[in-house]
Amino acid sequence: MQNYKIIACDLDETLLSTDRSVCERNVNAIRAAAGKGVRFVCSSGRGYMSFQNTLREIGLYDQPGQYSISFNGSCITENRGNRVLYLDGISWDFADTIYRRGLTYDVCMHIYTQETVYVYNLTEDEKEFLNNRQTYTEIYEPDLSFLRDRQIVKILYEHAGYDFLDPIRDELAAEGLLEDCEVSNSSGRYLEFNKKGVSKGTGLQRLAQILGIDMAQTMAIGDNVNDLSMIRAAGMGAAVANVFAGMRDDCGYISPDDNDHGGVGEIIEHFVLL
Repeated sequence: MQNYKIIACDLDETLLSTDRSVCERNVNAIRAAAGKGVRFVCSSGRGYMSFQNTLREIGLYDQPGQYSISFNGSCITENRGNRVLYLDGISWDFADTIYRRGLTYDVCMHIYTQETVYVYNLTEDEKEFLNNRQTYTEIYEPDLSFLRDRQIVKILYEHAGYDFLDPIRDELAAEGLLEDCEVSNSSGRYLEFNKKGVSKGTGLQRLAQILGIDMAQTMAIGDNVNDLSMIRAAGMGAAVANVFAGMRDDCGYISPDDNDHGGVGEIIEHFVLL
């Protein structure tokens, strides 16, 4: 059996139950794995400040020698003091272009800086989805001039359905606007734009390099398309039962349990705790 040293795990719809909590099975498995020297790394499209309560639940809050990957791989932090080891965002010009184009579509938009998430065209459905997941500042701006001197980490479009978002992505790509960025989907509702070369997969590779760990000794667990790069990059790529159907063939293992029934805990039990 492989001696895994890092487990990189998505949060929403993977580690977190529908009520946004971490179930007892997952907590117990994570703590047992930590007792065997395995680092459990939260890997999220959200910013690291948004999941501090999750780190508290699993016993990794403010811990030295424990790490998080956030903003879809744009940032790596040590949990102790949220010390930033790596941060690489998109240019203001690109963010402003994507934002102004977003104004022409019926989408909600999130603009991420290191400290704040700004949200334009917030719907009631999106407000409910963000509840207990993400704090934000609502905006009504015609462009991103107010952020010209700030580092923008990523930007995304939100609409409840890839059938609506995918044609937008194709249209932007056809116009050559996406050549210098990475585009991914998440949570069945987001079209996300990161810097070219940035993904959860490269984030995991970078963290493994920092820690001197071979990629064969890494595991990644996810459920949706923005997790695919780390599932492919890891020594073992796994998913919970509610994984997006289009990426099942890329997973080396799929838990019989979903995010509401301790799927992450089951995977850790299967590969680490036996």
